[in-house]
Amino acid sequence: MKPSKLYSNRPATFAPVEFQPELNVVLAEIRLPENRDRDTHNLGKTTLGRLLDFGFLAGRDAKFFLFKHLDRFEEFVFFLEIELFDSTYVTVRRSVAEASKIAFKKHAARHQDFSTLPDLEWDHVDVPFDRAKELLDSLLDWRALKPWHYRKGLGYFLRSQEDFRDVFHLRKFANSHADWKPFLAHILGFDAELLVQHYAKEDALKEKEQKASTIRQELGGEIEDAGKIDGLLLLKRQEVDKKQKLLDAFDFRSQDKADTKQLVDQVDERIAELNQRRYSLSHSRKKVIASLEEDQILFNPDDASELFREAGVLFSGQIKRDFQQLIAFNKAITEERRGYLVEERAEIEAELKTINAELNSLGRRRSELLAFLSSTDSFAKYKHLSGELVTLRADIESLERQREFVHRLQQLRTDIRTLAEEKTHLQAAIEADVEAKNADEGSLFSRIRLFFNEIVEDVIDQKALLSVVVNQAGHLDFRAELLDDAGNATSADRGFSYKKLLCIAFDLAVLRAHLDDAFPRFAFHDGVFESLDDRKKENLLGVIRRYTALGLQSIITLIDSDLPPRAESEPVFDSSEIVVSLHDEGDSGRLFKMKAW
Repeated sequence: MKPSKLYSNRPATFAPVEFQPELNVVLAEIRLPENRDRDTHNLGKTTLGRLLDFGFLAGRDAKFFLFKHLDRFEEFVFFLEIELFDSTYVTVRRSVAEASKIAFKKHAARHQDFSTLPDLEWDHVDVPFDRAKELLDSLLDWRALKPWHYRKGLGYFLRSQEDFRDVFHLRKFANSHADWKPFLAHILGFDAELLVQHYAKEDALKEKEQKASTIRQELGGEIEDAGKIDGLLLLKRQEVDKKQKLLDAFDFRSQDKADTKQLVDQVDERIAELNQRRYSLSHSRKKVIASLEEDQILFNPDDASELFREAGVLFSGQIKRDFQQLIAFNKAITEERRGYLVEERAEIEAELKTINAELNSLGRRRSELLAFLSSTDSFAKYKHLSGELVTLRADIESLERQREFVHRLQQLRTDIRTLAEEKTHLQAAIEADVEAKNADEGSLFSRIRLFFNEIVEDVIDQKALLSVVVNQAGHLDFRAELLDDAGNATSADRGFSYKKLLCIAFDLAVLRAHLDDAFPRFAFHDGVFESLDDRKKENLLGVIRRYTALGLQSIITLIDSDLPPRAESEPVFDSSEIVVSLHDEGDSGRLFKMKAW
């Protein structure tokens, strides 16, 4: 439920931190004038949140300060005491040197010191890391998070400075929306299973579409109609049977007849057509070339001058152009005509090239057929027919392979249609669920958005709206916006200080809405008052105190310059609330009593 104590095996360097059930303040004092204008002070207020995450079994990251500076921290062993739902406690032991071997001990009293406890007295020792996370998950028993693991939403309640950049998308989440949006929808009270299924259908649909695209590439633009392929196979197999019977009987009269028919009806007829077309094209090409060689202007200035003199009597003052203009005009027409002729010549020559290639192929085929028909050598005919049979069987094998591809493609298309339909149904169900939860004033989401607005309004006297909508792809979009007096979203939430406020308000609102559930009951917020004016700091502190009074534990860090102004006789925090005091006067003022790294 709540962190209770954080300590190590080296208390002289890292002093124990005993957390209170309600408000816990990590206060850093900047005593040296030269440090007051600095953005960072390396005192350790942010580091405390990272150590809590380490105790909650964060994965090993080479950039994490304990491992990045292994020479300094290799000898450290950390202990995190956590209060459970039944008011008992569990202490998690984790060393830096062997960070993947975890020990656990349950106990009844709080604020224990097990730093010297021998292994025999621990309940579980050297538990492998993945198994240790499962064991801690069962001990914490945050059932309201199920089916997700306890670490999934921990980032909302251990907010570092990097996690204030976005209210919903934490730094630890993967880029894929499927990694975090269903979980967030779940803790907000929506039917997350619909989202999980929708993302799964979407992934399956993309996979099927990719496979279909690959098969189409393999077909290379060939036939995609299975019926046509089956028809071609039937004809090819029939022809194979015929030729096989001829070979078996060693009688080539039928083949001679078929080849003669093919020679007359197909080959010779096609050669005649192509020759006629080639003659026509050659004649046209000759005329085009002749026209291109006539490099002259089809306009006689003398004739035009005589025409103008005669026309001047009848149309005086109407004709404005002089002879040179007309000549230039005629040249333009001639150049345009020349361009068309060049284009026509290119088209004719391309077609002639194609015709010549086909004629060459038909000529070879004609020679083969004539040679077969004129041959009296039965063995030569047998050999020729056998070659055709091999070619036919190769064609059949290719068609069968192609048919297999087409059948797979047809099945994929059927699967794609089914998945698309199921995805559409899921999207409709998601939209109905979101609409119902938005409309229901008693829903978990409605309560969270009311708490969210209440916190923001109490701090900055401005309304805020938490909304969830379904986009065109069927995914949820989460929004947290500040509203003006007319209820329109403003750009104020884009500033970092207000963005941080929205993050804090969201975390507290979610925690409050789940107070009656098996759910975390603590929140760590780093630099909670930074960039707020004094009145808003007082308002936010009032909200935090009110929420701790409800049973939520709040751990906040701040620098003394961010404290709201008070008289010395009226301190902002009680001494019992300040669990860690830091300062910039030497190593003794840091969280770790050593030189900064």
